[in-house]
Amino acid sequence: MSTASQTTPRIAPGRAGVKKELPDHFKDYRHVWVFLELERGNVHPVSFELLGEGRKLADKLEVQLAGVVLGPPGEMVEDAVAEAFAYGADLVYIVDAPPLADYRNEPFAKALTDLVNTHKPEILLLGATTLGRDLAGSVATTLQTGLTADCTELDVDSDGSLAATRPTFGGSLLCTIYTLNYRPQMATVRPRVMPMPQRVDKPVGRVMRHKLSLVEDDIVTKVLGFLPDNQSAMANLAYADVVVAGGLGLGAAENLQLVKNLARAIGAEHGCSRPLVQKGWMPADRQIGQTGKTIRPKLYIAAGISGAIQHRVGVEGADLIVAINTDPNAPIFEFAHLGIVTDAILFLPALTEAFTRRLSPHSRDKLAS
Repeated sequence: MSTASQTTPRIAPGRAGVKKELPDHFKDYRHVWVFLELERGNVHPVSFELLGEGRKLADKLEVQLAGVVLGPPGEMVEDAVAEAFAYGADLVYIVDAPPLADYRNEPFAKALTDLVNTHKPEILLLGATTLGRDLAGSVATTLQTGLTADCTELDVDSDGSLAATRPTFGGSLLCTIYTLNYRPQMATVRPRVMPMPQRVDKPVGRVMRHKLSLVEDDIVTKVLGFLPDNQSAMANLAYADVVVAGGLGLGAAENLQLVKNLARAIGAEHGCSRPLVQKGWMPADRQIGQTGKTIRPKLYIAAGISGAIQHRVGVEGADLIVAINTDPNAPIFEFAHLGIVTDAILFLPALTEAFTRRLSPHSRDKLAS
């Protein structure tokens, strides 16, 4: 018998074969934190969505859920604290100082890093917004810990580790990432990926204040002013109750007008799949999917969209998905609630006409009720 036949093949260790040895100085890290992002005086809705998800993780770990609020002294921060308790927080950490009135990476990263080093959470969640992505990357780098971005699912493993799942390889696969030997375990989640928890009025609980160890003169960047983009035509797909979208099955850019006509008839937002943005048929702010906008509408109508996994990740939170496609084997029919096998170019005008006849301008909001 040859030597080769007697040799047992070496198998690369997977997650099950990795032995977790958390260093002693990380073993006292406990509790789940959610960063509450303030937008011109209002808490970004993704923060409430993360409090709902953080509540589930904290309950599984049998630890507390804490909110983190950074901002200027005054009513804005106090209102955010009250909202954190209404959405499930057990306690809230506050850093309120004049340099935190507007977002700048340096003071915000310093404040959050100092909080983590002082109070030692085991999990830290932030929204995958423009602000959250910038802040999360800086804090994770400073703390030398792991950060899983754009997660679509969060859970706790049998050994208490955060299991953060996200699409990879252009959205063709889902992978679950662990931060085994470092703390805190950090993750960002895009708006509308997680459901909005129920708000329950309750008294403000325990609040812990922390001082910002920077003064304005220490900060290089300066805020000269704020110019609101009141004329912006950017889509608000993430928070629309009804969305109509088109894909490559429409065949030509001019056929996207059929999608827009239907959306206008039923008072909906309109969007598209990624290939249409790549072709230049529609702007990027209208793209739906893992690399575009994640939506959770009450009604989603997809016309000529095949339903690849990166698109599925962006829409599967919808209450009702109606798919229109000529291919009966299109992947979208695997997760759509209602599938219509037909040519969208012929079907959309008929559907628009039917809705126009049945709906008065004052009754269109019934679709979202």
